[in-house]
Amino acid sequence: MLPLNSRDLRALRRSLLDWYDANRRDLPWRNCSDAYRVWVSEIMLQQTRVAAVLDHYARWMERFPTVQALAAAREQTVLALWSGLGYYRRARRLHQAAKVIVCERNGEFPSTAEGWRDLPGIGRYTAAAIASITFGESVAVVDGNVERVLDRLFGASVSREGYWQRAEALLDRSRPGDFNQAMMELGATVCTPRSPQCLVCPLISWCATRGADAPKPQAARKRRQVHYGFARKRDSILLVQRGADAQRMAGMWELPELAADSDQAPLARFRHSITDTDYDVFIVAAPSMSTNSLDSARWFTRKQWEKLALTGLTRKILRKLTPAT
Repeated sequence: MLPLNSRDLRALRRSLLDWYDANRRDLPWRNCSDAYRVWVSEIMLQQTRVAAVLDHYARWMERFPTVQALAAAREQTVLALWSGLGYYRRARRLHQAAKVIVCERNGEFPSTAEGWRDLPGIGRYTAAAIASITFGESVAVVDGNVERVLDRLFGASVSREGYWQRAEALLDRSRPGDFNQAMMELGATVCTPRSPQCLVCPLISWCATRGADAPKPQAARKRRQVHYGFARKRDSILLVQRGADAQRMAGMWELPELAADSDQAPLARFRHSITDTDYDVFIVAAPSMSTNSLDSARWFTRKQWEKLALTGLTRKILRKLTPAT
């Protein structure tokens, strides 16, 4: 599976682990054997940059320091704390899995990747990451960073299953958790998509390509305008709740959306991006709005809305238009 003899394979593993020991980032979920902390970090890091996760992770651990605390929480409380990270299904599945662990498994975490995959929201990568990092199971991980390292190292793309086979063959069985983290760390900080730092890469001696990937064509991003009404009554703001069956962000609270035909000068304008769409967001005063004119609408004070499960955009808007005094 790998074009390396046993001697080169041992040297490669040793070089990567030595580099990781000397250069790994000091992240709050590292250097611990707490399955709960590692699990939460892996879910938060899915499709999200480390820098965006750090503050959310700290607040999460302060509010839900244990799986029991998470399982006992209301879903709206969980979503409120997750607000700003996006992909809210992750939070819902994390909450569901916590309840399974506490209510059906007496608070015991699975010790194998296979066991983790039985829980809601846990796929092959996440299960392998938790099991190898926390329990030392000898199982490899493959994410986007690892795929890129493997592509450059061996010079050819393979099938999805082929990546897993390569990663398993490369894995250091004596330190599987550290080796997996080292592969991901290398892809995130050295073997980056556009400007790989080949001269400082610990794997340069074995790398077949030693350079950046050819630019891949990117799909054109979509553009959309959206208008929201800002209604204020003394110290309260009018918000509406998305339906429980909404395709995206079900049950979340937001400002009422308006038709894009108002000539009124906006109170504020924002740029907001989600997945493949860039939004131009306009906020206009809407003093005539009320709970009588809108379904699922309620008035909330600042103290109340700060604890709500708001969409990330709504939280950003409210903090801009209603600065804390």
